[in-house]
Amino acid sequence: METTNILVPVGALGAGVREDAVQAGLVAGAHAIACDAGSTDSGPAYLATGRSKYSRDAVKSDLAILMRAQAQAGIPLLIGSCGTSGCDAALDWTCDIALEIAREHKLSPRIALLYSEQNAEDLISRAARGRLAPLAPMTAVDPEALRRSAHIVALMGPEPYVAALQAGADIVLGGRTTDTAVLAALPLMRGAGAGSAWHAGKIAECGALCTTNPQGGGVMIRVGADEFLVEPLGDKGRCTPYTVSAHMLYENADPFRLTEPGGVLEVADARYEAVDERCVRVTGSRFEPRPYTMKLEGAASAAFQTIMLVGVRDPKVLADVDRFVAQMARALDRRVADALGAAAGAYDISLRPYGWNAVTGVPNPADAPAPAEIGLLFVATAQTQDLATRIAKTCNPIFFHMPLEREAELPSYAFPFSPAEIERGAVFEFLLNHVVAVDDPLELVRTRFLPELEALDA
Repeated sequence: METTNILVPVGALGAGVREDAVQAGLVAGAHAIACDAGSTDSGPAYLATGRSKYSRDAVKSDLAILMRAQAQAGIPLLIGSCGTSGCDAALDWTCDIALEIAREHKLSPRIALLYSEQNAEDLISRAARGRLAPLAPMTAVDPEALRRSAHIVALMGPEPYVAALQAGADIVLGGRTTDTAVLAALPLMRGAGAGSAWHAGKIAECGALCTTNPQGGGVMIRVGADEFLVEPLGDKGRCTPYTVSAHMLYENADPFRLTEPGGVLEVADARYEAVDERCVRVTGSRFEPRPYTMKLEGAASAAFQTIMLVGVRDPKVLADVDRFVAQMARALDRRVADALGAAAGAYDISLRPYGWNAVTGVPNPADAPAPAEIGLLFVATAQTQDLATRIAKTCNPIFFHMPLEREAELPSYAFPFSPAEIERGAVFEFLLNHVVAVDDPLELVRTRFLPELEALDA
């Protein structure tokens, strides 16, 4: 089978690239290195602020390995959703790291930057022409939500990467991109089947997560006209029909369909076959073209939070956690109303009993055994940081000393920090979950080629 071979070293740049696995991929005949660097998984803060989820040190360590491998093999390096959110500031941040690495290691790649941050007023104009549509849970296009967003990004498909490669880029650093598109770009450019390219990109998007050893150091996908192979780069993992097929459910409600900018990947008829104990062949994938749309993401700061934490081991409290938390919540609200009144403004107090049901928020069965201890988290959300902290300080005596029964002696729960209140700062929210229709996949993307690195040094 004639294939395009994509070395996928990690699920997210900055999470840890193994140099031995990358070298194994080069030896195995990689035609390109490609990986994702961002997501909305960790919430809206990274898009609203333009800051990376991972440290600069972690990103630089990974990127240095990949840039040296790119120079060694003379093959393209493609990275999507740079700096977590893929907004312009995050892309420029990643570019600065790449330039630093190039200078330190005396590398001279031609670097293309793909910007996908959008202007709110332009999108409002497009919305007026019926070019924007909401995705669940959004129900409408709100111009004010567009204007409030600190950053708005449009998720790119593979076409900007293909155009950059065709223009001679050695390294393509992309703004916000679908996870699959950055992996599918070169196979599509080289004539691979669309179904195979998109499906392979989906399976490999998180690197070794589609293997039996998720920390094993990435995977290689070999994409052909109507099939693809996937195998681990590390020596301890295996790809099996189960591990490969299961990844269609990762961040995807439908295990058989995946919507992408220019169509829908359909894998209901896909077949997963073990080639050997490490490698899986996939056939039967289809890509159904649709009118081209790009998903929009927007985020902004919404309020401020202050938190407090206590540990509780009182067996009477732990035998009736739900009643304890409910009556504490009522007591805290009464205390804030009595002490601050209208000055508190619009606020919220949340109590989260970790070790009981803080993760799900779903009540436990009546016969659930009492925990040995819980960590009770207090979260005050208010319009300003000062108000959030004033609310926390007002609630402090009740939060730290409220007994289960009114007539009981006042307990002292275990507080780990002094001062007890911790200011979290601004909290953020997603304001956009929409799509914008475009006539050209490059319409909302701005491409910039960096000058020769030697010229930058001059």
